[in-house]
Amino acid sequence: MSIAEKIRNIAADARQAAIAMAKLSASAKNELLLAMAGSLVRNTVQLIEENRKDLEAGEAKGLSTAMLDRLMFNEARIKAMADGLREVAALSDPVGEVTRMWTRPNGLRVGKMRIPLGVIGIIYEARPNVTADAAALCLKSGNSVILRGGSEAIHSNLAIARILGEELKRAGIPAAALSVVPFPEREGVLEMLKQEEFIDLIIPRGGESLIRFVVENSRIPVIKHYKGVCHVFVDADADFDMAEKIIVNGKVQRPGVCNALETLLVHKDIAETFIPRIAETLIELKVELRGDDCVRQFVPQATKATEDDWHAEYLELILAVRVVDDLDEAVAHINRYGSLHTEAIVTRDYHNAQRFIREVNSSTVLVNASTRFADGNQLGLGAEIGISTTKLHSFGPMGLEDLTTTKFIVYGDGQVRP
Repeated sequence: MSIAEKIRNIAADARQAAIAMAKLSASAKNELLLAMAGSLVRNTVQLIEENRKDLEAGEAKGLSTAMLDRLMFNEARIKAMADGLREVAALSDPVGEVTRMWTRPNGLRVGKMRIPLGVIGIIYEARPNVTADAAALCLKSGNSVILRGGSEAIHSNLAIARILGEELKRAGIPAAALSVVPFPEREGVLEMLKQEEFIDLIIPRGGESLIRFVVENSRIPVIKHYKGVCHVFVDADADFDMAEKIIVNGKVQRPGVCNALETLLVHKDIAETFIPRIAETLIELKVELRGDDCVRQFVPQATKATEDDWHAEYLELILAVRVVDDLDEAVAHINRYGSLHTEAIVTRDYHNAQRFIREVNSSTVLVNASTRFADGNQLGLGAEIGISTTKLHSFGPMGLEDLTTTKFIVYGDGQVRP
């Protein structure tokens, strides 16, 4: 059987399994996830053995120490993965929720009810824990899921899927509700992206090159964000202590994540006092600064920023810094160079805060808080499947509710259309 035929069969079976998933009660799904969590812990030794195969292959291929660390399983990480399933089980189930009802003049009662999307395909790199995390969110929201992880984690991903799949069978749910593409060839990804008859949504998780490849080749709607060029604007009347804490947290805590701060904008009226202060703090923390001409007047050791710096997602201890004339120029800069991910303003001016929220066109906009809060868990979603910078059908961190859509429900009493 060819790869194309195998992928088509996986997708067709997932479509049938989605029918069964959509019928499950919240309690049945929660019991399933709790059983899966327990099974992961009981199979710790098996998981570590399979993971060792990936680690040995990765070392032979010369993968970096950081990549090998992302691949590695130990007892603590397996326990954390199981705890993640338990956390999803504890979340409120959105399926079946009636979001609003209204009555028409002819007496018809019209409403909108949340339903699963159907079949979700997830294409991801590196971390095998995504296999369990993504499966939990998709299953809890009543969907079936097809997972295609990176070749570097194939033994780990298949082992996790086998363990979780056994619990599906025990619960009388078709095993195809959770499928992992079992071969590493890239042709499998291309064929998966052609299955618009069976797959409703594709979610890629990984670097910009992977996401662009998926978008360019998919016949199926894709939820994506290419990169996170996140900004903080320090307004003229900002509290300097607050601004410093927010900037340091955004840039230094975890510089390699998509909600880390990449560009700092400072109002010209405070540039002479605030920029030397924040520069001294950041330089002590090993942050390389790249500034415009005004910034370099106050911080001579800063590198001259180029046009590319305003577009850059560094994912390391580098920060672009620019002085702007006012809020209008800050908003214009963000809307030109931003990636629709996350932006923040530090200000004590209520009017400016409200303008910033209205006029900045990104998926998460914060007032007096770090960009690092652009995360489903931090925003109260419990967990997230990813972050979307596309506006259809979700924008920003995606939780359980974003893995559903709505249908119209109508209650009548014999009405017919005139």
